[in-house]
Amino acid sequence: CAKSTPQRAHNSNEPMGTLRREAFSSKQCSFIPSCVSGLYDFGPVGCALKNNIIQAWRQHFIQEEQILEIDCTMLTPEPVLKTSGHVDKFADFMVKDVKNGECFRADHLLKAHLQKLMSDKKCTAEKKAEMENVITQLDNYGQQELADLFVNYNVKSPITGNDLSPPVSFNLMFKTSIGPGGNMPGYLRPETAQGIFLNFKRLLEFNQGKLPFAAAQIGNSFRNEISPRSGLIRVREFTMAEIEHFVDPSEKSHPKFENVADLNILLYSSKAQVSGQSAHIMRLGDAVQQGVINNSVLGYFIGRIYLFLTKVGVSPDKLRFRQHMENEMAHYACDCWDAESKTSYGWIEIVGCADRSCYDLSCHARATKVPLVAEKLLKEPISFQNKPESLEEKINIVQFEANKGAIGKAYKKDAKVVLEFLSMCDECYITEREQLLNDKGEFTVETEGKTFTLTKDMVTVKRFQKTLHVEEIIPNVIEPSFGIGRIMYTVFEHTFRIREGDEQRTFFSFPAVVAPFKCSVLPLSQNQEFMPFVKELSEALTRNGISHKVDDSSGSIGRRYARTDEVGVAFGITIDFDTVNRTPHTATLRDRDSMRQIRAEISELPAVIRDLANGYLTWADVEAKYPQFEGQETGKKDTIEE
Repeated sequence: CAKSTPQRAHNSNEPMGTLRREAFSSKQCSFIPSCVSGLYDFGPVGCALKNNIIQAWRQHFIQEEQILEIDCTMLTPEPVLKTSGHVDKFADFMVKDVKNGECFRADHLLKAHLQKLMSDKKCTAEKKAEMENVITQLDNYGQQELADLFVNYNVKSPITGNDLSPPVSFNLMFKTSIGPGGNMPGYLRPETAQGIFLNFKRLLEFNQGKLPFAAAQIGNSFRNEISPRSGLIRVREFTMAEIEHFVDPSEKSHPKFENVADLNILLYSSKAQVSGQSAHIMRLGDAVQQGVINNSVLGYFIGRIYLFLTKVGVSPDKLRFRQHMENEMAHYACDCWDAESKTSYGWIEIVGCADRSCYDLSCHARATKVPLVAEKLLKEPISFQNKPESLEEKINIVQFEANKGAIGKAYKKDAKVVLEFLSMCDECYITEREQLLNDKGEFTVETEGKTFTLTKDMVTVKRFQKTLHVEEIIPNVIEPSFGIGRIMYTVFEHTFRIREGDEQRTFFSFPAVVAPFKCSVLPLSQNQEFMPFVKELSEALTRNGISHKVDDSSGSIGRRYARTDEVGVAFGITIDFDTVNRTPHTATLRDRDSMRQIRAEISELPAVIRDLANGYLTWADVEAKYPQFEGQETGKKDTIEE
């Protein structure tokens, strides 16, 4: 870590990011002038915490849900991200200081400016309501609308007070070139999801062709943020953990939903946001039943996300799930909820959970001309023409009917490319383009890096029924997406504590499952007679897979407890004179949060700590089994008394 421990108590008015940087990480190039912002290094303690959160995520989702984990390249060829829409649409609006060229993200700057105006005592209730409405609609404004708002509210550079340029679109992806010739453009991936979609066919085969199934990936993503800020909350390189749960669109019910149905969760629905109501606690089962949450698969993952976040240290009292409003919902999404945590920066999104319908697979299928479908055996035979013995089912088919002559005349050698593209289009895409055809008489398609305009004389839409024994379906996707850095930051804030009666003693109350070190080993004396017991304990803890620290420095035991508490070490074993002089050899085990201690044989302690760290035991269970150690830490003397 940049500094081994925080040196002061946290001021509630000061963002926790300052304290976090002191304790667990350092800003990249923090000692080099003109450093690039938004890049962070993790020190040993921060790295251990991050790895433990990721391991807890793997156990909670990948292992318990039997999810298929893959690891895809971070370097992505341009056609992949062109197909997914990232090249054209993955952008934010940016404004510049007209004199010094400093850049700001437009929506963030406008929001901060309006909040400052609203805090003015002279601001009328009517004007305040108007500005609150603007803030609510920020995600829905286009380039010209933002430009008008900057003029209307006279927004200037917050640093220099200079005028600002009109908003311009800025793509957030890091562009690079692949190959020595530099003629193959690519990008550092902005998310991990696209690699899963590209591997869908292999994953489906691995799962023996059966739906539903889920795939997951953990890794770094890159976004060239216009104005990185707030520590780990908005950075340019970050770790994501994403799940893509592929499901039959006609069967969006989860068999294990009852496991989470009784959870009471703070939900902030889009209806409540629009009507100005507050979030309220609701039983998850009722939320799905009443249609507040679109389906039980989405509801199941919301429940599992809630259980994971509270398990790793997010306070349930500062956690809510906010539904996307219509103005911020992607056009292809059925429903989307963000897990948000309350921090000193306000409510921040730490997990997104969206029903993305079949959008991604459909896009890649059209671009690659490879059907990304699953086969579904028809379960309920339906008889037609008075044939009850029929084992067939008729389904509705929607497809483009191309006029090959007209397309060939218009596009000549490219006609084959256009015809192949049209043959791969799904019903959703066809229906959207049919509307454009009816309204405007034409629509455009993009394939093989070219754009083609198709008119009514070139293509029509054909609908008919087809008799099938096996139906090909494009799965819908439920996507929980976790920002590991944002979860870490939330855990830092939510677990930071000050010892009652001593504001100079601060500590992190990390749950044992994610604590950077599970245990410390503290010999009371530097006498050589203590060393064999220290060595025995350290080796036994290692065999049990328990990360630990041995602190045999000359400081008093109270000061050493304080040092380990400050970096969140969950438990402490003290080897004292009774350990050396009495048989059986025993030592004390201390709980960080309560500072209570028990005494047990050294040979039993590693297994006890292992079970505490894995959640199989609670501290109350340990106290019920072992005698309490009556010695107390005294703040003045920093000693242990029996």
